Amino acid sequence: MTFWDLFTYTDWILFFFMALTVLYLGIFAFLSLFAKDADMPKAKKENRFVVIVTSHKSGKSLERTVKSVLGQSYAQRLFDITVVANHEDEMTMFHLAQQPITLLTPTFERSTRTKCLQLAVNNLPQFKIYDAVVLLDAGDVVEPEFLEQMNMAYEAARTKAVQAHKLSLNRDTTSARLSAVFEEINNSIFRRGHIAVGMPAAMASSGIIFEFNWFKKYIQSAHPSWGDKELEFSLLRQHIHVDYFDQIFVYNEKVRQAEDFNRQHRRNIMMQLRSILRNIRYMPIAMANRHYNLIDKLLQWILIPRMIMMMVIILMCVVVPFIYFTAALKWWALFAIVIFVFAIATPNYLVDDKWDSTFYKIPVVMFSSILNKFKLGRKLKEAVKLQQ
Repeated sequence: MTFWDLFTYTDWILFFFMALTVLYLGIFAFLSLFAKDADMPKAKKENRFVVIVTSHKSGKSLERTVKSVLGQSYAQRLFDITVVANHEDEMTMFHLAQQPITLLTPTFERSTRTKCLQLAVNNLPQFKIYDAVVLLDAGDVVEPEFLEQMNMAYEAARTKAVQAHKLSLNRDTTSARLSAVFEEINNSIFRRGHIAVGMPAAMASSGIIFEFNWFKKYIQSAHPSWGDKELEFSLLRQHIHVDYFDQIFVYNEKVRQAEDFNRQHRRNIMMQLRSILRNIRYMPIAMANRHYNLIDKLLQWILIPRMIMMMVIILMCVVVPFIYFTAALKWWALFAIVIFVFAIATPNYLVDDKWDSTFYKIPVVMFSSILNKFKLGRKLKEAVKLQQ
């Protein structure tokens, strides 16, 4: 095989997978433009909630979250708060211990969110009956009407899972602004775009409510290493629709440092890889049964992660013209299309006076996120070994 044959095959194979990912994102970004806010009439029933907040070395962010939940306008007798504070500092624990909450203080050597949720559920009072559980992360801040709105949404949706609208609490650094943009792109494509055509919304890591008995049964049988994607997949396998309410806000504190941003996105890519390796075996069954929601979720995980996709597209746009100029035209066109797709999916409020400086830094941040110290490559090898 000659160099030109190798170049041509590699060029077209990469382009095919990148274009497939852009096509998927583009379809749902376009559909998101036609999504309407779900009706949220005043609820006839006041459900009893348990709010579970999980944290790991969060400090003041955890205190801020607990304070916002305690300040709810929803009747105090109708909700309890359980906080799983893993490896928090003494001052944070001292402040939390004075609040009317259930405080659990595990010291897991290897902490996972599933372990924390299992601990929380297993330590709930046996004599109390809950209708639903609300999951929040340390760093989330909710408005005083949050539980009241979630109660109305839960009653209106008539399903076992409802996702609220997560958005950024801070945009004071480049990393925080990029995280805010990516979060809203997720909301547009994987939530509003899907809900617009009657498909279930993608779950975020928090700001979600579950029917209590279903969640308790699931979490008690879940493997400690499973994450949010496994929880979402379990819902889909049982044909449970995840509804999305765009008008209920959960403000999440975004990472401010590039290193934290890189670590977060490496972790997301790892979770996606592990989920597809563990669940791809369900694809033939889903196709045979025409379980389109399950097929869609598996397809989401198979597609190239957006950070890697953008890195490859930018790299090919820069390198290919020096090898074969004509071959670069399709990459330039694809780059223009993906920028247009992301522009559609990005809300206007994020395009502020700092947008231009943030936009020009995106390639640098993306490359550092993927290539930083080659940690991702090592972790990918570890993930494959775990599946063998």
